[in-house]
Amino acid sequence: MNIDLLKSHLRSIPDFPKPGILFRDVTTVFKSQECLNELSNSLSDYYKGKGITKVLGIESRGFIMGSIIANYIGAGFVPVRKPDKLPAEVISQEYTKEYGTDTVEIHKDALSSDDIVLIHDDLLATGGTMRAAYDLCKKLGIKKIYINCIIELTDLKGRKQLPEDVDVYCPICYEGE
Repeated sequence: MNIDLLKSHLRSIPDFPKPGILFRDVTTVFKSQECLNELSNSLSDYYKGKGITKVLGIESRGFIMGSIIANYIGAGFVPVRKPDKLPAEVISQEYTKEYGTDTVEIHKDALSSDDIVLIHDDLLATGGTMRAAYDLCKKLGIKKIYINCIIELTDLKGRKQLPEDVDVYCPICYEGE
């Protein structure tokens, strides 16, 4: 994966969504066909042959690459949404993030115990959102769970929120930058 190419297309926005937060905006990566192709191929190649049946994309930027990865590896796509966005019966998980608390939901019938799941989001920061999605999968008795994101903010130690036995892949890392 051409990390330098991807980093050169990332936009960093200081003090968003509140003072003291440096927001890493991946939408500028997505608008480059070259970068989107690089991400699509690299992230998908990493998961080929692992038997993944469903890719969960976390709202909202996780929907973009999550659905692309699902298509590339021949899996289904399942959205993990904020409250009151899904029309059928859901299960919910509350979590803490770097600037407050939130909740994510998934349709109760979206996964089965036979599924092997890849949870995808654009960014791993404090780990709260990823852990909440992981916990939703565990509630539904999933066979195996993989986790990935595009960017990891390593100084926020989000991986510590995730079980050690889970394969976590984040190709772009920033530490204190």
